[in-house]
Amino acid sequence: MSKLLQINSSLFTPEGQSTHLADLFVADYSKKNPGTEVQKLDLSANPLPHLDGERFTAFTTPADERSDSQKAIVAESDKLIADLREASAVVFALPMYNFGIPSVLKAYIDHIARAGETFKYTENGPVGLLEDKPVYIFAARGGSYLGTDKDTQTGYMKTFLAFIGLTNVQFVYAEGLNLGEDSKAESLKNAREQVLKLA
Repeated sequence: MSKLLQINSSLFTPEGQSTHLADLFVADYSKKNPGTEVQKLDLSANPLPHLDGERFTAFTTPADERSDSQKAIVAESDKLIADLREASAVVFALPMYNFGIPSVLKAYIDHIARAGETFKYTENGPVGLLEDKPVYIFAARGGSYLGTDKDTQTGYMKTFLAFIGLTNVQFVYAEGLNLGEDSKAESLKNAREQVLKLA
């Protein structure tokens, strides 16, 4: 049985456009693959704390030396990593805010990027420790940035995911959503068609 891990980060979830596209993909995928288990992680409704010195120290302290509070911090991170490992595929609903990824998604990334757990350093550079699997990213943007230096999301997400071992990444973009109703309608129509082809 396959398992989809859907990670939403829209401020307007579940009404965000990126969430709608991710939901459409998950529904169509589940229909075509009966028995699929879906786990949703809503980072806006249930935000993780941003990385600080206390949390970073908890991650780097040897397990047998951690305090009770450090153990609780690590346990939260361990659960996120376990969910990622167990998923057959990962789905990101990714809006763009101020030319970057949402801060709640960055907090999630900081909780799963752990040396010895999801990556390791070697003489030849870093090596991802997660088994590769399909990753689908549904990016919704008010402007049109694909192929320009203002698209900070595509390269960042590909770089980070490859860092932890996930290289099979596909994007679907819905751009120009704030450039008038015609632009919005056309972009969402094209994005939905791509979503259904992916599933």
